Amino acid sequence: MANDDNNTSKTCRIGKTSVGRRTFLGAAGAGAVATTLAGCLGGGDDDGFTIGHLAPLENTQGLGSEQSAELAAKEINDDGGIRDEDVEIVSADTRSDPSTAQDEASRLINQERVDLLVGTFSSEVSVNIMDMIAENDVPYIVTGSASPAIIENSTGSDYEANKNIFRSGPINSYFQAEAMGGYADYLSDHHGWNTFAYLADDAAWTDPFTNNLPDELESRGYDVVYESELSTGIDDFSTVMSDLESEEPDAVFRFFAHIIATDMLASWHQRQAGFGIEGIHVASMTPDFYQLSEGTATFETTSQSGAAGTTAITDKTLDFVDEYQAFTEDDDGAPDLPMYMGFNTYDAIYLYREAVEEAGTADYESDLDDIVDAMLGLDYTGTAGEISFYGEGDEYPHDVQEERGEGDAITNFPMTQWRPEGGLECVYPEQHRTADHVQPEWMS
Repeated sequence: MANDDNNTSKTCRIGKTSVGRRTFLGAAGAGAVATTLAGCLGGGDDDGFTIGHLAPLENTQGLGSEQSAELAAKEINDDGGIRDEDVEIVSADTRSDPSTAQDEASRLINQERVDLLVGTFSSEVSVNIMDMIAENDVPYIVTGSASPAIIENSTGSDYEANKNIFRSGPINSYFQAEAMGGYADYLSDHHGWNTFAYLADDAAWTDPFTNNLPDELESRGYDVVYESELSTGIDDFSTVMSDLESEEPDAVFRFFAHIIATDMLASWHQRQAGFGIEGIHVASMTPDFYQLSEGTATFETTSQSGAAGTTAITDKTLDFVDEYQAFTEDDDGAPDLPMYMGFNTYDAIYLYREAVEEAGTADYESDLDDIVDAMLGLDYTGTAGEISFYGEGDEYPHDVQEERGEGDAITNFPMTQWRPEGGLECVYPEQHRTADHVQPEWMS
């Protein structure tokens, strides 16, 4: 739904031009600023509310996120819009490339004159575009990237300059590493698994896993017998599988977003290797991955926001999945499920609507502080869980907070498992569980 006529601009959008708001205010004289802002800021824009969506559109995560954004816009428009303005989604393909994402984010800000940015899948992309977005003050809600560096390098390092940046999900990978410790406790209690191996993409988002998860597991009394980061271009898993078999772990915690590990899964089944495969495998979140893997996804697990709609995380979860499937039923290119990024994007748009209604303004150019305060005051029930944000004085300002349950265990990090015949179940945490975890039959 891109605007085909880039000459049609919103009225007097200072800060939505090629000059950022801070640059403009610093360079212009006080009199010129007062005269210009008096005529342009005050909610007089009648051209609608435009949301820029950034995602890799060759990727099912990006496609699910795009469709979820479009669904949110349709529903909100049917319910009166945002601040009585119709919502339009303008989607841009980042191609998971930082340079392309920078260009597309700039286009959305300076040509499409968006009122809000949502999305970004790759942490490298998110980190790369933050400075430019911060310079323009456009509210930006990250919905796909997990690296703590996104927050550490923005609101965590210069809060005032970056206060327009938030993350609504997933929880950052530092908290994900802690959550994996809780999942290890479940696997130990359920199967007697006490020895683990660790594999990960050699990528920014996995750094907290590499730096923290082995110690987290050992602090809980488990042995970590193997650790390795793999090139994201790996296409031969034979050496890795042989090394793992020689170390004899009970389970491998692997964290792959860029690696598509179908060959590893095929080898796992062919060898009947004596360990489970657990953790995160983004490719495995695709609804037809079981078929694409020719069944070798059976028994592997992956964490994903929304738990792929397998369980009622909140009273909104299953209704959203139903609405998404009805909305996309005639679109052959859309994934059958929203994907984890779709859950987070849908929630981000709705929670931002709630924030600007609470603030009484969507004019970030003059009222950003009011919008930020409203965002920080939210305790929002979304489709993927309860959403609230850390504040200025916290370690991760404007990051989504982890939810904690019994024994202080993190609970907004659900694990799903592919079952024989292609079914998907939520196996962790307990309050969202639809079935217990099943180990491969050759391990029984």
